[in-house]
Amino acid sequence: MTRRLRIDDLLDLAVPEQPALSPDGQRVAYVLRTLDAVTDSTERNIWLVENAGSSARQLTFGNADSSPAWSPDGAQLSFLHESEGHVHLFIMTSEDEQVESLGTLPMGVGKPTWSPDGSKLAFAAFVPGLATGDEAAPAGAHRADVPVVTDGRDYQSDGLGLLGTMKRQLHVFELATGKCIQLTHGDWHARDPEWSPDGRHLAFAAGPAADNDASLTAPAHIIAVDVPDAMPTLVGPADQVVSAVEWSADGGALFVVSSRPVGHAALVRLPLDGSPATNLAGSLDRNVMAGAPAYPGAPPQLSDSGKGLLFCVRDRGCTHLYEVDIDGGEPRPVLQGDGLVVSELCVAGNTAVTVLKTPTSFGEIVSVDLTDGTTRVWTHHGSNFADTDFFPRLERGFTISDGTVVPGWLIRDPDSAGPQPLLLDIHGGPHNAWNSAADEVNLYHQELAARGWSVLLLNVRGSDGYGEQFYKAALGRWGIADAPDFLEPLDQLVAEGVADPDRLAVTGYSYGGYMTCYLTSRDQRFAADVAGGVVSDLRSFAGTSDSGQFLSDRELGGPAWADPLGYEAMSPLSMVEHVTTPTLILHGADDVRCPVGQATQWHAALCELGVVSRLVLYPGGSHLFTDVGQPSHRIDFNRRIVEWVEEHANGVDSVPVRLPSRPAVGVGLNG
Repeated sequence: MTRRLRIDDLLDLAVPEQPALSPDGQRVAYVLRTLDAVTDSTERNIWLVENAGSSARQLTFGNADSSPAWSPDGAQLSFLHESEGHVHLFIMTSEDEQVESLGTLPMGVGKPTWSPDGSKLAFAAFVPGLATGDEAAPAGAHRADVPVVTDGRDYQSDGLGLLGTMKRQLHVFELATGKCIQLTHGDWHARDPEWSPDGRHLAFAAGPAADNDASLTAPAHIIAVDVPDAMPTLVGPADQVVSAVEWSADGGALFVVSSRPVGHAALVRLPLDGSPATNLAGSLDRNVMAGAPAYPGAPPQLSDSGKGLLFCVRDRGCTHLYEVDIDGGEPRPVLQGDGLVVSELCVAGNTAVTVLKTPTSFGEIVSVDLTDGTTRVWTHHGSNFADTDFFPRLERGFTISDGTVVPGWLIRDPDSAGPQPLLLDIHGGPHNAWNSAADEVNLYHQELAARGWSVLLLNVRGSDGYGEQFYKAALGRWGIADAPDFLEPLDQLVAEGVADPDRLAVTGYSYGGYMTCYLTSRDQRFAADVAGGVVSDLRSFAGTSDSGQFLSDRELGGPAWADPLGYEAMSPLSMVEHVTTPTLILHGADDVRCPVGQATQWHAALCELGVVSRLVLYPGGSHLFTDVGQPSHRIDFNRRIVEWVEEHANGVDSVPVRLPSRPAVGVGLNG
């Protein structure tokens, strides 16, 4: 007998991450992410599956293990373990699975990558930066009690907090000697490195220009590994923002995922001899996805013995895998389809492995044979949901009055009929996008559908996966350009008898949280609003967010002081006196992407106006607490959305709703 997916099912999820395919293509080491209800924490351990027909088995039991990587000969597996604020490097032999600790690495270490000869590991990690104003404190610069002194704007990062002078720099760890050598030194951040085929250089992205704090660039560089006091050498234009690098097989070029001020990221071939760069994916008119939290994708990797290149693009909200010849030509789809989302990538020989989400799977390890395109599923961690029915996301388009077609998905019980209460959910970004894959973050969609609601998801102007013109359509006109894309589909669903006009609710997170505030300050049709990760005043946001300068320069048309009327027109707070909708505000207390003051000032204004408002702050929560935060916080977030819209938008007989909870998960979930 089947059952419906509910919010508490979050605790039963087991999702693979970080796949590492052995050089012979026969084994995949990966991280399995699970949630522990008793400790209220996310656990990560390394697992191994030896071929697509065998059962996976657990290799490590540290509950904080990550970044598996095979040595070039496949004889060893490196991984990281975090304990009490320290990161330790371990090596496991593949023959007898004996584990050896190689020492403690600097804080904030990224994924180590093996040198071609297997003698070294390279990575980026934080170190104390250059002193600014006061004396630097190298030994304890990461301590919370050290004063933060800065003359610039790059002093905080969401999820990490105040960085002070800490900067990510390149390091090389020598396995034979146990020495950890810092390779770069500067008042700038270096991104994860990649080894050259001969092992003599590392390629990476960084912004060492003197005006980097203002220009926000991070172009590609290379640096010699064994040359004392070597300095980085710029590769390609200096105005790039590079998010991933890969070497050509002959070492004569870099392949980078690169963007310039506004628009799609491109897959660019940068010859080291200074020859013209080539955009290898431009004909697709799609955003190349290097992969980031909440933005699935993967860095490009060589295929076909170095003659091809695999990369990810966002297409109609999904992330798909493509291949292109390194010298150019038309890219070819490798793994694509409705509701398929590719995250992460590892290649060995003619096999590529990835984590693939589908409309009924939160993710499994899947391989693709690059010679014939056949796929195989290697893991089955979602088998415990085999008896679970998902309410599907049914795709449809809405034609807006100016002729623009806005893609969307409607979630509702297919056996229901007549007008239902409807929740409009707005994605973040603004350049993120909905799709029809299984969604572990927004389980309240399934809960509400089971309770007789419809849920509407829209990829409005500014969403990713529909071409660069659509992607850029709301630049400098947040709210102004895309508000009709939200409101007119609601009118259509009301006219069709799908939605009850008296029982409309709206929610959203990040840009979606901003947009719920914008809509309720300009339109009074909503009976309930749940605003998450709020931005309420774009003027103060530009100077307080860790990405405020980037968004003001690249998204909003320039600094607030240069266009005060434009910022006023886009800011919800400028028309807060028109809000009448009961509003629930959900916000991470340690969020510096959308600083918590954005939420508190919206709540304070509503309280002063006599509007029903409730503010919920999640202690320790970063901007991504809904994705990676404490399990109790994630469940509480989902439950509160359901409870609020049921209470305030379920008609005349509205009463507060309390969902059943699991006692083992945290405390005070419904308090």
